[in-house]
Amino acid sequence: PATSKHHPAAPRAQVWLTTADGTQELRQQEPVAFHPGASDLTTITVDPDQSYQRMDGFGGALTDSSAHVLAQLPRRARDSAMRKLFDPEEGIGVSFVRQPVGSSDFTAEATHYTYDDVPAGRTDFALRHFSIAHDQQQILPLLRQAKKLNPQLTVMATPWSPPAWMKDNDSLVGGHLKDDPKVYDAYARYLVKFVQAYAAAGVPVDYLTVQNEPQNRKPSAYPGTDLPVQQEAKVIEVLGPLLHRASPRTKILAYDHNWTTHPDDIATAEKLGEDPETDYPYEVLDGPAAKWIAGTAYHCYSGDPSAQSALHDTHPDKGIWFTECSGSHGAGDTPAQIFRSTLTWHARTITVGTTRNWAKSVADWNLVLDADGGPHNGGCDTCTALLAVQPDGTVTTSAEYYTIGHLAKFVRPGAVRIGSTNYGTTGWNGRLTDVAFRNPDGSTALVVHNEN
Repeated sequence: PATSKHHPAAPRAQVWLTTADGTQELRQQEPVAFHPGASDLTTITVDPDQSYQRMDGFGGALTDSSAHVLAQLPRRARDSAMRKLFDPEEGIGVSFVRQPVGSSDFTAEATHYTYDDVPAGRTDFALRHFSIAHDQQQILPLLRQAKKLNPQLTVMATPWSPPAWMKDNDSLVGGHLKDDPKVYDAYARYLVKFVQAYAAAGVPVDYLTVQNEPQNRKPSAYPGTDLPVQQEAKVIEVLGPLLHRASPRTKILAYDHNWTTHPDDIATAEKLGEDPETDYPYEVLDGPAAKWIAGTAYHCYSGDPSAQSALHDTHPDKGIWFTECSGSHGAGDTPAQIFRSTLTWHARTITVGTTRNWAKSVADWNLVLDADGGPHNGGCDTCTALLAVQPDGTVTTSAEYYTIGHLAKFVRPGAVRIGSTNYGTTGWNGRLTDVAFRNPDGSTALVVHNEN
């Protein structure tokens, strides 16, 4: 309705709601008008004069498994699923993708792979066998489609293992990188070749880590590498100058593991007679490799997000990115239980918890899996994804679609987190917890979690 200039309409907030019983799923509600005066209700004050980190985006990983499941869909259904993920209007506008460099546990392949595999006992220091042909089939076409749907998409890349010939056990599963300058050089060149090949394929890489979960010393039948601080630093010191010349846009992130060292990782280190290195991110950032590092990447499987603020307080010049957390469930949980428990824990701990603790990104794990949480080769058999493809080909949304969606759909890349009253904690205390952002267009987004 028209208003006179003496009585302008009160500003109104658009409201979108997801409930733990699934009756409301990112559904728009009646708008709420602001009015002058105080209230005796619990009040959140948003303070745009307090500003914190600038956001890159929100999303998950287009693993080999995600690409395989999408590729099996008929064209129309696949395009619809991609719009559901990446289109900011029709879908949730996923704006951050974490891309495995080679195989992870989530692959549809029977054999794990990197981009330079040679027969056991052979080496390829010249990287003559390097090829991203595997990714040209399904992964890269989908990434190009994602970038078309959301041109502001940020891409991060993470290897689960160097090629086996660079490792002391000649296997992608477990073992260490050989402690040899020739190997550090070859691995750095391998990563640069990957970045260049992806850029040439239309998918420039914005961030790169050198090892997924470097303290996961005994991965369960899937690629992984026990990469101590000293070795991570040696790789980065060779990689930094090479990457700076070859792809200045690509920034290096350190660590890429849990908020605290997992008790299982500590126990394994002690069995192997290794230092568990429970201050891993601090040690990397305190050393000479730090000059090449933009910041630190974190996962959710041990500890809590306050670890991010503790690191930020020590190294305020380095950014923090949150890069992996999979929804998962007990073997006998019903779909309703899985939805409720994932929605509440992720909303509190990941959506609000990581961003209130300086995270510039929020990424879950798989973007798409089948109804059984697969395919996968080793690793997690209770993981969930943002979307699930059912046996009849229908595509359903999970709780993670909404915990990421409440950020991605409303908080644009380049938004800045601003101050807001917060009553809750990441360990549930019965009170509201929230996070606020100012978008580049000047609009404000407030995400509130109420578990009552």
